[in-house]
Amino acid sequence: MGRVEYLAMKTSDETTANLINSDLNEFVAATKKLVKDVRLLGGLGFGTSFLQWAASISAIYLLILDRTNWRTKMLTSLLVPYIFFTLPTVIFHFFSGDFGKWIALIAITIRLFFPKEFPEWLEIPAALILLLVVAPRLIAETLRENWVGAVICLAIACYLFHEHVKASGGFKKCFTEKHGISNTLGIVALLVYPIWTIFFHIF
Repeated sequence: MGRVEYLAMKTSDETTANLINSDLNEFVAATKKLVKDVRLLGGLGFGTSFLQWAASISAIYLLILDRTNWRTKMLTSLLVPYIFFTLPTVIFHFFSGDFGKWIALIAITIRLFFPKEFPEWLEIPAALILLLVVAPRLIAETLRENWVGAVICLAIACYLFHEHVKASGGFKKCFTEKHGISNTLGIVALLVYPIWTIFFHIF
């Protein structure tokens, strides 16, 4: 009698497990179909483009914020590669062309021959322009449009968020302090675009 009950319970557990696996498979199939339908409607391209612009603007905003009186303890130099990977194609090609080369030439000339006239707040923007100009094609064209660039951006955003929370004195304070909340919202915006990009590369 006990063996019959044991077999009945085992059969019931197997049935439950099969139902769960079936539900998960249906969920994955529905998600893939949703992604496919969004792509067909063109919504994915618009959403990705919008989030890319939002991420770039947020990174530039945080960079400007750190160069003003609202200085933070974040390693904002990491925003340079983040902006490099998320800068919209139109702006990227504009600054990596002749216009950017002229800016880089002027910045290098002033930095070398007139170092006292070169303001400190211009060092990171000048480094960004230099990166845009001298980046090899492998990085400038391949990795920027690849999931690898999104992973790098996600790692940078996670690190900046961790450092910001630690510097604010806790997760709660970073959303309640007067100056901290602006940085928090900016960093959260940095997280959205790479997560979105990696998700749609997986599916």
